[in-house]
Amino acid sequence: MTVPDQNAPLAGKGVVVTQAVHQAPALAALLASAGAKPLLYPCIAIEPAPDTAPLDAALHDAAGGRFDWLVVTSANTVLVLEQRLAELEIAPGQLSSLSIAAIGEASAAAVRNHLQLPVTLTASDSVAEGLADELLPVLQPGSRVLLPQADIARPVLQDAVRTAGHQVSAIGAYRTVIGHGGVDLPRLLCAGEVDAVTFTSGSTVRNLRHRLTEAGGNPNQLNDLVVACIGPITAQSARDNGLHVDVVAQTHSLESLVEALAGYWKARS
Repeated sequence: MTVPDQNAPLAGKGVVVTQAVHQAPALAALLASAGAKPLLYPCIAIEPAPDTAPLDAALHDAAGGRFDWLVVTSANTVLVLEQRLAELEIAPGQLSSLSIAAIGEASAAAVRNHLQLPVTLTASDSVAEGLADELLPVLQPGSRVLLPQADIARPVLQDAVRTAGHQVSAIGAYRTVIGHGGVDLPRLLCAGEVDAVTFTSGSTVRNLRHRLTEAGGNPNQLNDLVVACIGPITAQSARDNGLHVDVVAQTHSLESLVEALAGYWKARS
């Protein structure tokens, strides 16, 4: 058995990972490398939209050259695009005439890795407002923009692009539902084996409270934990759901989230 490095910044800390099953390994690995014990408790799962016809039609249009830009707001979007393109027997290369914009490096990397397409613009600010600020100056007048996104996505980006005089097809490509499985979190909370919880979206916040309640746990016990959020929008969602927020990542990345969490405890050691 490997003995944890007691000098590691998160040595021995039990940290809840609320991401979906397919997302959690990356954050869990970063936490483990910092000495923490990742506690996987998926609070979200990603499903294709119940009706894929609008997205399928848009992808056919994109392959036919009827869009100028494809805007990707999450790695989840890319996975859904990959699945639908395969189902439709459209090779990703048929979208090569599109310029592609992505929110943050994780989304851009997903485009390159899963679609093998180049990314024209990667927004340095990983929120919709930041992407809008960087995208609008490079759009040609009357650009045609395809924006596949979550069904609960904020309308900030599409509104900004449309107000600037461009054509936007905003399509609900996937939905976020409550996850299941993972550790017995109510028991671990009662046993005092949890030190922190990480949130990477507003959905993970809301669904954690729901899962705990459904499992007979006490959501109020979350107030005894260090709450770490990947960005200001997620942090506000946590506050809106009655949680105090101790840690907000400096940049919208998993690495920054773990660094901020480690810095929190280092400052108190």
